[in-house]
Amino acid sequence: MPNRLAHETSPYLLQHADNPVDWWPWSAEAFTAARERGVPVLLSVGYSSCHWCHVMAHESFEDGATAALMNEHFVNIKVDREERPDVDAVYMEAVQAATGQGGWPMTVFLTADAEPFYFGTYFPPEPRQGLPSFPQVLDGVRRAWTERRDEVGEVAAKIVQDLSERQLAAGDGQRPGEEELAAALLGLTRDYDEKHGGFGGAPKFPPSMVVEFLLRTYARTGSEGALQMAADTCERMARGGIYDQLGGGFARYSVDREWVVPHFEKMLYDNALLCRVYAHLWRATGSDLARRVALETADFMVRELRTNEGGFASALDADSLDSSDANGKLVEGAYYVWTAAQLREVLGEADGDLAAAYFGVTEEGTFEEGASVLQLPRRDGDGDGDSGIGGGVVDESRIAGIRARLLAARAERPAPGRDDKVVAAWNGLAIAALAETGALFDRPDLVTAAVGAADLLVRLHMDDRARLARTSKDGHVGANVGVLEDYADVAEGFLALASVTGEGVWLEFAGFLLDHVLAQFVDPESGALYDTASDGEQLIRRPQDPTDNAAPSGWTAAAGALLSYAAHTGAAPHREAAERALGVVKALGPRVPRFIGHGLAVAEAAVDGPREVAVAGEIGGALHRVALLGTAPGAVVAAGPPDGELPLLAGRSLVDGRETAYVCRGFVCDRPTTDAEELAEALGAAAR
Repeated sequence: MPNRLAHETSPYLLQHADNPVDWWPWSAEAFTAARERGVPVLLSVGYSSCHWCHVMAHESFEDGATAALMNEHFVNIKVDREERPDVDAVYMEAVQAATGQGGWPMTVFLTADAEPFYFGTYFPPEPRQGLPSFPQVLDGVRRAWTERRDEVGEVAAKIVQDLSERQLAAGDGQRPGEEELAAALLGLTRDYDEKHGGFGGAPKFPPSMVVEFLLRTYARTGSEGALQMAADTCERMARGGIYDQLGGGFARYSVDREWVVPHFEKMLYDNALLCRVYAHLWRATGSDLARRVALETADFMVRELRTNEGGFASALDADSLDSSDANGKLVEGAYYVWTAAQLREVLGEADGDLAAAYFGVTEEGTFEEGASVLQLPRRDGDGDGDSGIGGGVVDESRIAGIRARLLAARAERPAPGRDDKVVAAWNGLAIAALAETGALFDRPDLVTAAVGAADLLVRLHMDDRARLARTSKDGHVGANVGVLEDYADVAEGFLALASVTGEGVWLEFAGFLLDHVLAQFVDPESGALYDTASDGEQLIRRPQDPTDNAAPSGWTAAAGALLSYAAHTGAAPHREAAERALGVVKALGPRVPRFIGHGLAVAEAAVDGPREVAVAGEIGGALHRVALLGTAPGAVVAAGPPDGELPLLAGRSLVDGRETAYVCRGFVCDRPTTDAEELAEALGAAAR
């Protein structure tokens, strides 16, 4: 019989709508059913582009015998972690506290009061590598529930109590100063992989937020070491297999420390963050490689993730159909990898051999079954980051033709699935990245794409009280309310649009969202921030986490947006809330800088001011462009006619009828200037 997921908006839940498992979405009705039946709840959490989620679904949730066990002895709830990050965070905290590790798929057994008592992640269909089979787990939990119910209840109550007693120190309510930022930089230097770039070992994730901190540190202090770590990490990633050398865009992470073999799913948040980082690297250094990667990543997002409604889809799957497999098997990376023979088949012998040398494709392969992930493994002297063959420089037009032919041939392969849901937070990140990249590289089409996504969020995700819904799909808004990262990242995107377009409406919308942050997410006593609103659904614990995961934490993202908004408007409550929120960065930054990079980047902006730049004159004029090119950390830019609609333009007039820039910092303003070089000097040229 069909389960209850058929009318959900999550593509991940819809993938399970035809399972023989009697799935419920997360709902009060599901827990009521468990209470009435006297059975525990099986909570399964995953997401659409998760490889092992698909594996467990195929092995267990599509199996009739396993489904019968689940249906008879449990109420089964399926959750998309991207739609309900609050549910995911609460139970992942429990899993990690109990087992020391976590991941997806996440499998948690709960009482009818939503209290967890047994945990796991992926379970195989039969015992394997020390793991019990999923049927064994089901039977063990069933017997414990029926034979030792009191013990199960005691375990669940203790877990909930332990979680409630876990206190997060929010710091002293004071932002980090230069001493703490220097200590964080030193800590990153110790963790830095000098040979391959990035931090730590395998698996290696793109450190987007940390690189942004390093670029801001360089801009403020002139630290060549900070710039070197940022630039080398970006180059190694861009030359590695984690970057799609044909179509642009980054995979989720590298399974090795050399960036060679990725986990192939492409996430919107990764690409939005990295697009912006590479644009900022170009702004700081003029690197041709950074420019190319920023633009290719922006084009990838618009080309492959943009939805019909103008928003951006969440992800592309890692898996796709292997066209050489008669059984139509889903294979990880099948869309992206190549053998030397496949290159020659598409390109002919000469160009095929050139492509193999250029992209590091070997007869043995760098991936599986003799296939290779395309890379740029060698250098040349042209500074572009492209590779030479045997120490020589390759004809760029010939390589461009090879890329185009390979991309066309790849387009004939079965494409990876796309998770079409629009997540507010991640669209906010994309809006900021596309707006800035479009402005920096004179690509108005990218700014237009950013505006289109912002329009969708306002029309569909914001209600008449400016409250956000977390997701939508196919133009239909989802039922789940926005969490802190949604308000923070969407506000950040709107603030970027205000700086680029000069349209005050985006600043106004950002203010509406940040007013909700102050009212619903901030602890008025400590200044700490919660991930869920005070009037939101009450879970067994109200989640809060200041550390970055794949994207900036909602806590520090909110601090950044509040700080920028205060710089634009002079709003003291927003500035005060931002500084109090940064107290946790003062506490954690020197100790674990890799995991609070966004907070450190925001702190750099706070230490530097941030600078407020008002450009009276033509939007998109010469001084407006110079202002956007400035590297001063977190500088805010307002451009438009004298006394225009943005607050920073109030009282700003033209000098001698010419476009005029006003730069202020900490309640002190420089004299107005009409000179582009003088403005550039004021916004960070000296550090360069």
